[in-house]
This record gives sequence, structure tokens and C-alpha cells, in this order.
Amino acid sequence: MKAQDLAFWVQRFFGEHLQHQRNLSPRTIAAYRDTFRLLLHFLQQQYRLQPAQAPLVAITAKRILAFLSHLETHRHNQVRTRNARLAALRSWVHYLADALGPELPNPTRLILAIPFKLYTRRMLGFLPRDQMQALLAATDQSWTGRRNHLLFLLLYNTGARVSEITALRVRDLSLQGPAQVLLQGKGRKQRTVPLWPVSRQCTRQWIRTNRLGPDSPLLPNRLGEPLTRWGVAWHLRRLVGSAQSRCPNLKGRTVSPHTLRHTTAMHLLQSGVAPEVIALWLGHESPQTTHLYVEADLEMKQQALNRVRPPSQRARAFKPSDKLIRFLETV
Repeated sequence: MKAQDLAFWVQRFFGEHLQHQRNLSPRTIAAYRDTFRLLLHFLQQQYRLQPAQAPLVAITAKRILAFLSHLETHRHNQVRTRNARLAALRSWVHYLADALGPELPNPTRLILAIPFKLYTRRMLGFLPRDQMQALLAATDQSWTGRRNHLLFLLLYNTGARVSEITALRVRDLSLQGPAQVLLQGKGRKQRTVPLWPVSRQCTRQWIRTNRLGPDSPLLPNRLGEPLTRWGVAWHLRRLVGSAQSRCPNLKGRTVSPHTLRHTTAMHLLQSGVAPEVIALWLGHESPQTTHLYVEADLEMKQQALNRVRPPSQRARAFKPSDKLIRFLETV
């Protein structure tokens, strides 16, 4: 394998740089991997390029721009996804620039000049308390229904990402004394979140009924394997449909597992919990992320407005001087 081969530098980037030098989490490495898989499939189809035999110079800024356009137009990816793919590729080129120096082909180096796209940040969606309660009440008493009730109760209680909840093992819960759960967040960051008494009761009953051991997945599927994020989303869509009879306001709403995370944050904020505490609760990198929930809460904005006195300026009363105008005012 030659030093100017594409395969050499891709394999070295993943096998040596990401895993050993940067020690990134498996989830981050998987995201990088998916970017390269999509890129190489695109190059195969559009340019008849064989990745295993391709030279490094085959990866050019022009082709990367075509790939990014393909993500948006054909795969219907949002701008944020497009930017995440570009960030992974730029990280690879930065690694090449450090390793090769001036020997890095200029068409490849120009990838670093590709800008990230600006995008409109949407208002955060969340469920009011009555809709969240209707969602939890819509589960039935079947095995799947009881598991789903615990699943969405824990998502609401903890504000966890769906990947954090599906990865839970029984050993990650402490149900003696103050009940709490240990979550494995992004970048191997751990955080402990307390549980409501109702969450502890449901969790203990679920573990006891199913005779789950310490290493068992807390929320398995019928095969005993951990639920996937797609499985969680599918069950949530069905549950929203069932809950519409109890709460008609849910009709037409798009509710994702991440919506429940926003719901937890918003309800904590509305209850008077400080944004800095909510940031720790959710595992945010910065409290600035939590300020988005303040922007989304119209009621909090109205309360803030009510604390401010309007300017004291008397409006002049309009006095029509014409009889016909006065008549029209009374019609």
C-alpha cells in the first residue's frame, strides 16, 4: 500500500488517529464511518471510482461539493446533517495536512476551504403537561405496553437522549435509597439523574416481573436485545395515535423521542429550575444550549413583559368634526 493511496489514509485515520490518538467514543467513530461510507458509495456511482484502488488525489473539493449537494437534494438531508458530514471530512483533511505537509495534493487540501452552511434554527417543539400525561396513559397492560410505559416515563423523567435510554442495563440503576440512574452521554460523559418515586416503583416492578439480571438490558425487545432508536420512534408514533382519543390536541403533531427531551427541559424551566441545573440534567456541553428553551416559552416571555412598565404616553383621542364621519363611527 502506497502513501498516496486513498485506502491507506482512510484506514490509518480510523485505526490509528480516531481510536488511539484522539480516543473518540464508538458513537462518534460510527458517525465518521457513516460519512465515509456514503461518500465512497457516491464516488462509485457518480465517477466509477473504485475506493480500494483510488489515489488520494481523487478526493477533491469539487467532488466533495457534489457529494454535499447530493445529500441535500437526493437524500433530503437537512443543512445540519450536511454540515456534520462536512465536519467529519474536514477533520480527515486536517489529519492529512499534519501527516503529509506540502505533499498533500492541493485539490484535496482545498476541501478545508468549503464553508459550513448557515441554517435557520427552528423553535423547539415540546409537549404541554396534559399531552404528556395523555401519552403515558395510552399504554396498555400487555408486555409491550408496560415496557413502553416505563420507556417513555424514563425518557420524560430523565430528559435522556434515546440512545442513552436504550443502552441502559439493570446495573445502571440504583433503586435503594434516593433512586437514580447512571446515563452514558456523548463523548463517554456520565451523569446521574434522580428518579421520581413513580419511576422507581415502575422500574422495580418491571425488573422483578421479568427477572432481569444486572447485565440485562432494562428495555429489551421481544428477542431480549436492547431496543433500537428506530424501534423507539415506531412505538412512539403508535402511542401518539392511540393517545389522540384522550387528547385531541395531539392530532397532527409530529412527536419524536427527542421531543420528550425538550419536554423535560421545558417543564423543568417552567417549574423554576435554573438553566445551569437543567444543562447538567440534560448533559449539555454549555448552559447556552438551555437558553433555547427560554426562547421557546411564550408564557415566560409574557411574564417578563408584564414586569416592564409601558412608556407613559397619552394617546390623543380622535374627534371627528364631520357629522357623516360620526355617523359612520356608530355603524
